[in-house]
Amino acid sequence: MRYELFIGLRYLRAKRREAFISLITLISTLGLAIGVMTLDITLSVMTGFEEDLRDRILGFNPHVSVWSYLGPMEDSAAVAEKVRAVPGITRAEPFVYGQLMLTTPEHFAGVLVRGIEPSTAANPDLAPRLRAGSIDQLRRDFAVPLADGRGATVQLPGIIVGGELGRQLGVHVGDPISVASAGAGSSGVPRIRSFVVVGEFDSGMPDYDAGLAYVSLSDAQRLYDMGDAVTGIEAKVTDLYQADAIGTAVAQALGTGYRVRDWMEANRNLFSALKLQKTVYFIVLLLIILVAAFTVLATLIMVVMEKRKDIAILKSMGAPRGAIARIFIFKGLVIGVLGTVLGNLGGYAGCWVLKHYQIIEIPKQVFFVDTVPVKMYPQYFVVTTVAALLICLLATLYPARQAARLTPVDVIRYE
Repeated sequence: MRYELFIGLRYLRAKRREAFISLITLISTLGLAIGVMTLDITLSVMTGFEEDLRDRILGFNPHVSVWSYLGPMEDSAAVAEKVRAVPGITRAEPFVYGQLMLTTPEHFAGVLVRGIEPSTAANPDLAPRLRAGSIDQLRRDFAVPLADGRGATVQLPGIIVGGELGRQLGVHVGDPISVASAGAGSSGVPRIRSFVVVGEFDSGMPDYDAGLAYVSLSDAQRLYDMGDAVTGIEAKVTDLYQADAIGTAVAQALGTGYRVRDWMEANRNLFSALKLQKTVYFIVLLLIILVAAFTVLATLIMVVMEKRKDIAILKSMGAPRGAIARIFIFKGLVIGVLGTVLGNLGGYAGCWVLKHYQIIEIPKQVFFVDTVPVKMYPQYFVVTTVAALLICLLATLYPARQAARLTPVDVIRYE
C-alpha cells in the first residue's frame, strides 16, 4: 500500500480529541450516500414512467407506418411484402382508419375507428389489453334480435371499443351500436351502418379508451367506401430505438411516392419533453451531492489545520508536495467511495421495494398508472457513481493544495 493512502486511511480513524472531525466525516459520508440514493431512485422512477408511457402508446400505434402520397394505397399487398423484406421488420399489415361517429339511442361520440386484420397473431399488442371478448370475433357476423317483437334477427359485424367509450355510450359486449361516416361514398350522403360490440379494451390511457374503436379491415373499407384500398401499412420492428434507421431502409426499399414515419418522429415532442424533464431532475438532484461535497471540503480543511505538525514532519523527512497532496485526495476519495457505495446500495434497495411492493399509490387518471413504475439500468448507476466521485475529487483539490503548500518552518515557528 502506498504510504499516502495508508496515512489517508489512518486519518479517518480520529483520536478522542478529534471526535468532532470524525463526526463531520460521518455526516459527509451519509450526506453523499443520501444524494446518490435519491438520484438513483429518481432516474429509475423517471425511466419507469417513460417506458410505461411508451409501451402504452406503442400498444395502439405502429412502430413504423407507410402512407401513399397519392391517397388510399391500392397496391397494399405488394407494399407490405416489400416492407416485410426489410431487415428488422417483424411484421407488416395493412390498416384503415378515420374519424367516425358512434351513436346509440341516447348517446353519441366522435371516435377514431381503425380497421385491422382480425387475427391475434397479427395484433399481439391489442389482445392482452382486452378485458372482454376477443379479436377473432371481428371475423364473423353476429345475429342480433330486432326490436320489432317478432323474434326476427339481423346479422351485424363486430366492433371493439374502449372501456371508457363503452361507459360513455352506455353499451357493453353484445349491445348493438351505429356507426355514421359523414359524407362517405360518391354521393356524399352520410353512411350509417350497425355493429355489435364484441369486445372492450383497457389501455390504461383515458384518451385512447374514450376515442378509439376497432373493426375488421374489410368492414372499415366498406365504411369508408375504399374498395380494396387501405390507408397504409403498419409495421413492428425488433429494436424500438432503431425504428428511425429501419424506417429509412423501408423508404429506400419502397422508392418515391411513399411517406414513412417511425414512432419516435410521431411522438417526438412528448418524448423530448420527458427526456428534458429527466435531465433537469438529474441536474437538480446532483446539487444534493454537491452540498455533500462541500461538507467533504470542510472536513478536509479542518483535517489539514489539525495535522499541520504531521505535514511538517513528513516534509522534513523528505515527502514531496505531490505526496502530501495525495494524502488528502485519497482521504476525500475514500469518503466519496464509501458514500457512493452506500448510496447505490440504498438506491437499489429502494428501487427493489418500490418495484415489488406497491407502497405508493398515485391517481391513475393523472399518471395512467396506480403505482410508481420503476425501471433500473446499470448505466444510470454508473453515471451517478462517476458524477459523485468526480465532484468529491474536485472537492479535495483545494485542501490538498493548501496542505502541499505548507512550509515546515512556519509550523515550527508558530506551534
